[in-house]
Amino acid sequence: MLPTDLPERLNAAEVFVGAPADEDGAEKTAILCDGEAVSYGQLHERVNRLGGALLQLDVRPEERVAFLLPDSPAWAYVFFGAMKIGAVAVPLNTLLAPKDYEYLLNDCRARVLVVHDSLWGQICPIRDRLRYLKHVIVTGTSGSAGPLAGEGPGVRAAGPCLRELMERASPALVPFDTSRDDTAFWLYSSGSTGAPKGAIHLHHDMIVQAKLYAEATLGLCSSDVSFSVAKLFFAYGLGNGLYFPLGTGGTTILLPDRPVPEKVFELIDRYQPTVFYSVPTSYVGLLAEATKAGRTSLGRVRMCVSAGETLPRHAFLRWRERFGVEILDGIGSTEILHIFISNRPGAAKPGSTGRVVDGYEAKIVDDEGRPLPAGEVGTLMIRGESVAAGYWNKHEATKQTFCGDWINTHDKFMVDQDGYFWYAGRTDDMMKVSGQFVWPTEVEGILQGHPAVLESGVTGAADDAGLLKPVAYVVLADGREPSPELAHELQEFVKRNTARHKYPRAVIFVDALPKTATGKIKRFELRERAAADGVLRAERR
Repeated sequence: MLPTDLPERLNAAEVFVGAPADEDGAEKTAILCDGEAVSYGQLHERVNRLGGALLQLDVRPEERVAFLLPDSPAWAYVFFGAMKIGAVAVPLNTLLAPKDYEYLLNDCRARVLVVHDSLWGQICPIRDRLRYLKHVIVTGTSGSAGPLAGEGPGVRAAGPCLRELMERASPALVPFDTSRDDTAFWLYSSGSTGAPKGAIHLHHDMIVQAKLYAEATLGLCSSDVSFSVAKLFFAYGLGNGLYFPLGTGGTTILLPDRPVPEKVFELIDRYQPTVFYSVPTSYVGLLAEATKAGRTSLGRVRMCVSAGETLPRHAFLRWRERFGVEILDGIGSTEILHIFISNRPGAAKPGSTGRVVDGYEAKIVDDEGRPLPAGEVGTLMIRGESVAAGYWNKHEATKQTFCGDWINTHDKFMVDQDGYFWYAGRTDDMMKVSGQFVWPTEVEGILQGHPAVLESGVTGAADDAGLLKPVAYVVLADGREPSPELAHELQEFVKRNTARHKYPRAVIFVDALPKTATGKIKRFELRERAAADGVLRAERR
């Protein structure tokens, strides 16, 4: 169990991967990955060795240690090993391009980078432009224990092997004397509204989230086996797949590969998790695969959790009907670290984001910051102890988001009389049609209730008179073919299920929607595409 009263002197690595209390605790499995089982005793020793290896490279307190690794035991070793010596862990998104890594590594000024050999090709072209990087440590597909996969002269020339450095380091390591308010790690935002911003998180932040959400809200315990589709470099995945299960003494399943539906179901059958975390896009894909395969069981899964994008009501209902398990939708953020509004087991409202997690406070305000009553849409403000200290080197952005004790989520919400929150969209997503507000998420949710629709993205486009009207980009379900008749049918379907002015004036069938790495629809790309194509202008029809 995690402490309820946090001491002033605190190192988070000791809380989550400290020395096991007894032999049974040391032998219990902490991580399952690619056929490898890492016990709590092994995890503790390897984190110590990793920290010792960094000390041998003269890594000092508060210096950033960046790492570019797939989900694996090595990810945990680097994350907690850096933290244990008082350094700052900076995990990097594995789905980016070289130019993105150039920006991130120069922005965080890391002197050390740990990189998987399969990702070295993303770093090699920019190596000479990384102004602060002194040491590159390479690891392979087997984490810390095995040889480099596909090792060649170019990879070996990148730097020393992680395995060799850890073997030379001591299995014992005294944690650096950090405060609970010292910096522990940074998480970079997705950069969907500009350059990525490094959110500065402190040593107490993970402990607060694990206590308030993992334990008190979800009821996680030591017997739980957790499996997260969201990757560890995301704030959502970091809690799901690492510090939640470790903080409660449970076991986590890590998947280094892409979480395609077939692979996800394979791991569910193989490892029998009890708690499953995913994102709406993945839930929709898993439903499609299960329907095709006739699958109706999730094995031992007792609870499913969703975040990253609003879970459509129809997805909740179809999932529960097929598998007999509710999906608990919630909202979190990189800045607040994890979920702060969530549905509860046995008390979920389909389509709702849920109620405020105990320990956090929320309010809906208008454009002047005045609180709004229930039933009115406004900006969501949150207060809680896991909120980041601010953004690295982004003074103006910090002032716009971190407002004293409160943080501006820049999300539009409405809260009902029962205290359930309903997502309306990002501020930039809103459009005014015929003098009335239209939120894309509402129209998307209705469209996705039609059996022909797998996914949809809604944005605004100008008509011949320069007036903004809704436009829908639709991905069809298997076996459905695009046609003018189906487009008209979908328009009429929306008209029957909401106010008439909200229906899409054009329905455009696409193979896929543009999304961020977390599965969120890039509506700004849809807006740009609609504007470029002039989809509502007469000369294009």
